[in-house]
Parts: sequence; structure tokens; C-alpha cells
Amino acid sequence: MIIFMCKRRNQNSTKDLKQQLIKNRTCQNRDYQGKTFEKKNTTGGEFNSILKNSVLEKSDILCITNRKLCKDDFLKRIQIIAAAQPKAIVLREKDLSEEAYTILAEKVMHICEKYSVPCILHSFAKAAMALNVKAIHMPLPLLRKMTPQEKNHFEIIGASCHSLEEAKEAERLGCTYITAGHIFLTDCKKGLPGRGLTFLQNICENVSIPVYAIGGISNENINDVRQTGAAGACIMSGFMKCNNVAEII
Repeated sequence: MIIFMCKRRNQNSTKDLKQQLIKNRTCQNRDYQGKTFEKKNTTGGEFNSILKNSVLEKSDILCITNRKLCKDDFLKRIQIIAAAQPKAIVLREKDLSEEAYTILAEKVMHICEKYSVPCILHSFAKAAMALNVKAIHMPLPLLRKMTPQEKNHFEIIGASCHSLEEAKEAERLGCTYITAGHIFLTDCKKGLPGRGLTFLQNICENVSIPVYAIGGISNENINDVRQTGAAGACIMSGFMKCNNVAEII
């Protein structure tokens, strides 16, 4: 995976990426699975408006994507999730190349726009800037490398945190929200015990930005999560695998 937060880049600058995106919108391209499709001309402006003016009361659940967990077509799954109205969809597919991620992001953004659901891109800050998207979620090591100019582009910046120290650091670095975990046992972290609700509550009490729990969240424990002071929760496997997405929301 290409790391985009480096101060120097030998290729694929933001300008070059923007030019490539413009070129791609006028011709057929390969999607992230290698198939050809006719691209629709899209911009980030409408998505940014959705992010800024979204109806926050509709849900406190963030969908974190992982196309490898899907039992069906990934984009069809995204459409089903968006129709159920989560708080936002975080496109996490960080194993993709920059080019493949950008192509996939444009498709997912189009679906999110249709259902007025905010789309938060993940890890690929340069790609998000080229698409004029104003919301990004960063692993903390990449967040540390972001320049002030890069941060200033975004209205929403999230980070993944696994300790109180990391949560405080993320807030100092300019995050507008964080995820904290993993809270409960989860297949994504097999063999590792969850950090628990006391851990989550401690973070919520010691930062001033919204905290979203992640890891093993389900209908059985979501109310306990809310009682810690968390702003909501993130769900990955449930959204990617379940038969009835509406039950999660």
C-alpha cells in the first residue's frame, strides 16, 4: 500500500492525481476488480454538504467497510447499508493501491450521495484531497505525518486509538472524533481480550471530542456502550455479513 503522508513524493502528486481523475471521468476505466465501466462525472462538493448538514439524529452507528468480508457484491452491500441510514460509511479498504482506492471511492461516494449518508475516506488523504472530500479517517501513525496544510483541507478528521494516551494525542493533532477499541472480543482481533467498557468510559471522560467504540459491538451490548458516554459505535463484520442490515441500525 502506498503511504501518502510523506513530506516528499517521487510520483503521483496531488496535481497529477487530479489530472488523472479528470482524464478518467471522460473514458472507460477499470474498477477495483479489473472490470470496465463507464464513469460518471462527480465532484466532492455535494458530499461535503452532506457531511456538514447530515441528520445526526438518524443513527449513532458508523459502518466500517471491509469488502473481503462481504458474502455478496460489495457495491450492492454498500447500497443496502446506505439505504438503512447509518451515521456515516467509512471506506476502509486501505489495502488497495491509490488508483484502485480512488476509483472505488468515487463509486461509494455516488451511492452515499443518493441516500444522503456521509462518506468518510480512510488512510488515503491525498486521494481524498484530489476528490475534494472533506472527511478522512487516519491510522494514528499516518495522522502524525500529516502536514498542517493537509489537515486544513478537512472538516472532519478521525483516528483509530487504542489507549488513553493515543486518544489525547489524536485530539491534540486536530481530530474531530476518534474510534476507541477494541472493546469486546471480535473475530478481527482473534485471541486478544477486549479492553472493556471501563477503558471506553475513561477515554470518553478525558477527551472533549466524540468517541466511537469499535470491536465486537452488537445489539446485545450497544446500550452498555452508550452508557459510557460514547457518541456511538462502529460496526464492520455485522454490516458486511448480516442478512438484515436494518436490524443493526
